[in-house]
Amino acid sequence: MAKLRGILDRAENIVFFGGAGVSTESGIPDFRSEAGLYKAKQEYGRSPESIISHSSFMADPELFFSYYKGNMVFPDAQPNNAHKALAKLESDGKLSAVVTQNIDGLHQAAGSKRVYELHGSVHRNYCMACGARFDLGYILDPANCADSGGKQTSVPRCNVCGGMVRPDVVLYEEPLDDEVVSGAAQAIATADTLIVGGTSLVVYPAAGYLNYFHGNSLVLINKSATGYDSKADLVIHEPIGEVLSEFL
Repeated sequence: MAKLRGILDRAENIVFFGGAGVSTESGIPDFRSEAGLYKAKQEYGRSPESIISHSSFMADPELFFSYYKGNMVFPDAQPNNAHKALAKLESDGKLSAVVTQNIDGLHQAAGSKRVYELHGSVHRNYCMACGARFDLGYILDPANCADSGGKQTSVPRCNVCGGMVRPDVVLYEEPLDDEVVSGAAQAIATADTLIVGGTSLVVYPAAGYLNYFHGNSLVLINKSATGYDSKADLVIHEPIGEVLSEFL
């Protein structure tokens, strides 16, 4: 912790790159743990990758939304100490950007302003027919999920044109947003300190973002070892919320 504090004190342009482990302390399960999204294999008889793919979404939106609402949306989750500490570092003028693989919006809820959401956000939703925009509450409201005959479904419908509303999240088989990709890469490339937390760094293309970093200090904070540990200036194998709580 003393070494981490020294690195942060010297840093002038910190960027944070985070994964699912940042939000587990807020009660949101990660993707591959036994309590995580992979439990879908037992419940649905299919892998989560297949259920939340573009082709599956288009072919069976009822299945997609049934899984998505039950396993990927946590409207009551609150920012934990990791989110709060990063927001404080930004307000203190030390941290310039957060790059996240998460879709929960907790960084913004904690107060972070410059957040690059590589995989989108559950809080943004849009009609595939007319483009009307909706918040998370809209797609979770059963009143907005009925077919033309009035039968209740899990699929949200637009109150403007009746089209299907989908979350603004990147599904399997879909590309990342070019503007977000460019902004995240530029932020990391110009940072003097990169903190990587709550990610095993095995999912690409997201993990490849570390290749853009050429600054002074690379810090890895993750409960388990990663393939990048040997390249880091500091490695801490502890829950990230506990570590960053020291800087609140």
